[in-house]
Amino acid sequence: MSDRKITPKAGTGAGTAPRAAAPEVSARAAALPREALEIAAGYAFTGPALHLGALLWEGGCLPDAQIRVPLPVLNRHGLVAGATGTGKTKTLQLIAEQLSAQGVPVFLADVKGDLSGVAAPGQPGDKVGARAAEVQQRWAAKGCPAEFYALGGIGRGIPVRATITSFGPVLLSKVLRLNPTQEQSLGLIFHYADTKGLELVDLKDLRAVVAFLTSDEGKGELKGIGGLSTATAGVILRSLTAFEAQGMADFFGEPEFDTGELLRTAEDGRGVVSVLELAAVQDRPQLFSTFLMWLLADLFHDLPEVGDADRPKLVFFFDEAHLLFDDASGAFLDAITQTVRLIRSKGVGVFFVTQTPKDVPADVLGQLGNRIQHALRAFTPDDQKALKATVKTFPNSAYDLEELLTGLGTGEAVVTVLSERGAPTPVAATRLRAPESLMGPLDAAELERAVTSSALYGRYAQAVDRESAYERLQASRGGKGPDEIRGGKGPDEIREAVGGAGEHRARQQKEQPSVVEQVVGSGMFKSLARSIGTQIGREITRSVFGTARRRR
Repeated sequence: MSDRKITPKAGTGAGTAPRAAAPEVSARAAALPREALEIAAGYAFTGPALHLGALLWEGGCLPDAQIRVPLPVLNRHGLVAGATGTGKTKTLQLIAEQLSAQGVPVFLADVKGDLSGVAAPGQPGDKVGARAAEVQQRWAAKGCPAEFYALGGIGRGIPVRATITSFGPVLLSKVLRLNPTQEQSLGLIFHYADTKGLELVDLKDLRAVVAFLTSDEGKGELKGIGGLSTATAGVILRSLTAFEAQGMADFFGEPEFDTGELLRTAEDGRGVVSVLELAAVQDRPQLFSTFLMWLLADLFHDLPEVGDADRPKLVFFFDEAHLLFDDASGAFLDAITQTVRLIRSKGVGVFFVTQTPKDVPADVLGQLGNRIQHALRAFTPDDQKALKATVKTFPNSAYDLEELLTGLGTGEAVVTVLSERGAPTPVAATRLRAPESLMGPLDAAELERAVTSSALYGRYAQAVDRESAYERLQASRGGKGPDEIRGGKGPDEIREAVGGAGEHRARQQKEQPSVVEQVVGSGMFKSLARSIGTQIGREITRSVFGTARRRR
């Protein structure tokens, strides 16, 4: 920490911080200065809570004034912010291991590749011992039950893949950087594939359907609902080609990852910490941020309503959150806001991790009830502007926050959370506890053993390329490529390619069902039809993000 003292604002008194009646304050804490005592009273919760650290006041650490966050309010979402090198990653680790210990599963997006150590016991040392003594922490080296994942298997981890169908047109448009008109056209393409039972498993499936809909025999299929222009189809096809050329094809396919895996607990009752390694795809930020949103949207689509429970079902940490909002359309931002607002009632808490609160749109920021703000830098006019904007996002405080936020040391933060009754707690400068798991990455060999020994490895490791839209369209035209489609197709079925005539052709049609007939008669389609019950037609149900699940 810097030499600058953490003192109350000039001209302020105890009345500037919200008063909270403390159900329990220790006898030693009662001897604290009046202002510090009022802040401490705001964090004296009666129910289960996570311990963040000890109060900082007038340049000193007050270990009898413990700063905590109630477990039940973790589904009210949160923000962890601060400049690079201020300790955000260790804060995630500290919260994750305590959630796991209380039986709550955790998801961590590991952008820098240094969170795998959460699975191993920490290493004692002078710095750890000194920090534990300062904040009255009974530190003991402990690891957490953990699973390690990697997008598409790029990196060390169990491969996480999604099918194009379940990823949906809204998220895919964000990844492909399509404009609103092109996004709408992509939505029509998905609508057509859904209603015709053409599964879009990977990128070649989507390319095949786009090529068919712009061919002589397919261009009439979408006329009744707006059509697909050749120019727009060309943009989409070029975007898909460029996307695949960048090595993105591995992220889409099967076996598709079941997001229910993120909700597991270990045999001893501790929550499993799921670590998704993103270091190997740091040069593809648009992809990984959108893929994280797919995971969240998929959970939102499938989980039942639970209301306010005694603990979250899952706490999801969304690192480098600004990447999700960069260049996002208004519709996309509206969908994020709606998902964040509604997923709380399904027991999922979402923490956005970024440098400043201004990286998060105001409508989303307004949904985040818990705040942990690490130090900010103020070296440039833009930095000063960001600092002032950050201060305005906090409740009224006894601190001079502009001075405080530039003077915090590594592992220190300004905290305000929701109390057990849902009211904001007083703003508290906090010296955070030390994580009890390893503060650094696992050894490469140890990480590899953890991945390959997982029960999930055999389920997801090997990619599968089964029959889907590409193969069915190719079969319907006698093995020709997507650009060689000939003949005509009616609006309700995909006919065989032109060939033969008279009785021979009629016999072929009778003996060999159309693509749609094959799909409708398949066990997969019948299962889907049963699952959606009274839904009209054969269209796949989609969530607010356009995501869909064909199976669970």
